[in-house]
Amino acid sequence: MSVVTHNPMKPRTLSGPSLTGTLLAGMLTLGASSLALADTPTPSTDCPPQDYAMALRYQQQSAEIQALQRQSYALATARLAQTLAERPEANNLAIMTDLDETVIDNSALLVRDMQACHDFTRWDTWKTWEQEGHPRLIPGARAFLDYADAHDVTIFYVSDRYEENKAGTLATLDALRLPQVSDAQVRLLGPSKGERRAAIEKDYDLVLQLGDSLADFSRDFHHADLASQQRQVVDQAAHFGDDWIMFPNASYGSWSDADLEAWAKPLEAQ
Repeated sequence: MSVVTHNPMKPRTLSGPSLTGTLLAGMLTLGASSLALADTPTPSTDCPPQDYAMALRYQQQSAEIQALQRQSYALATARLAQTLAERPEANNLAIMTDLDETVIDNSALLVRDMQACHDFTRWDTWKTWEQEGHPRLIPGARAFLDYADAHDVTIFYVSDRYEENKAGTLATLDALRLPQVSDAQVRLLGPSKGERRAAIEKDYDLVLQLGDSLADFSRDFHHADLASQQRQVVDQAAHFGDDWIMFPNASYGSWSDADLEAWAKPLEAQ
């Protein structure tokens, strides 16, 4: 989710598939997510939030989004398993994951606001939801995080949810029965994600990152315009499906106001 003050929107065996296979799976995840965004509704002048209707149907109700989310977690598990197999003596491995639309599903909030013609990227919506909302788990999240926990990998939940609502976020994660939920390992908005990542890397070997926004992975993407982000995705391609696992999110992002490209051939009257 993109707002002025914060960005909340924006978890086997030790043998995994080959690196080529994992990279291909990651590329398929990104490609299928992009295709889902191509057919957007015509903007509404009476209620602009209605523009999100198709994306929210996809995000909340489609079987395809569940398949992509499970595929992303399967890829994350395979990559972590491969790392563990290659480094059996390591005792300071850590993973860093975003929360909203990566581990937890906030679509009920977004639909409520859209139906009320309220802009769900506003801070007031999120503050109430973080305190009182009941998000669902993204499919595959608990199994992956339990796998990491069972293999003594330290989990850091790094989100741009509000620090002042930390008690509510901790309670939400506890209610969802996620492992390693503690004040120290849930790191919310204050320092930038880049600073929080650097703090983790001082004491741990950070081997895997999960998120639904490019800014979840590198400070290079933070505040970069769309064209720059697209170029950097090409430059950073080796990370995706390797140590960066991207999750599909059709609901909001830095692309929300981008111009669409149309086929130049006019539609002929029938």
